[in-house]
Amino acid sequence: MKLVTKALEKLFAKYPIYSQDGKKYDAVVIAKFFMPGSGFTWYVTEATKLDNGDYEFFGYVDGLEGEFGYFTLSQLQSLRGRWGLRVERDMYFDCGKTTLAEVLNKTEMAY
Repeated sequence: MKLVTKALEKLFAKYPIYSQDGKKYDAVVIAKFFMPGSGFTWYVTEATKLDNGDYEFFGYVDGLEGEFGYFTLSQLQSLRGRWGLRVERDMYFDCGKTTLAEVLNKTEMAY
């Protein structure tokens, strides 16, 4: 699965690193990636394309515990889960239209 589409590239250009600095849970989520069967989800709130073609992301990682942090596209692409499963993009997520607070509230309700 292609993690970054042309539509996402355009959206990423609108939200470079530090563009939502200080907003915390009010930041707009511009992409959602997840590892099937692992419980790990990456909510991207900022993205900058690097000179080498990789992307640096900032966002919220919901895994063993939730935390804000930086990660890259190449790191996501290198991860392998159970049975060799790879990180996927949530194709049905409404990118750029939902805040992190709204996403996490829905996630907490699912448990």
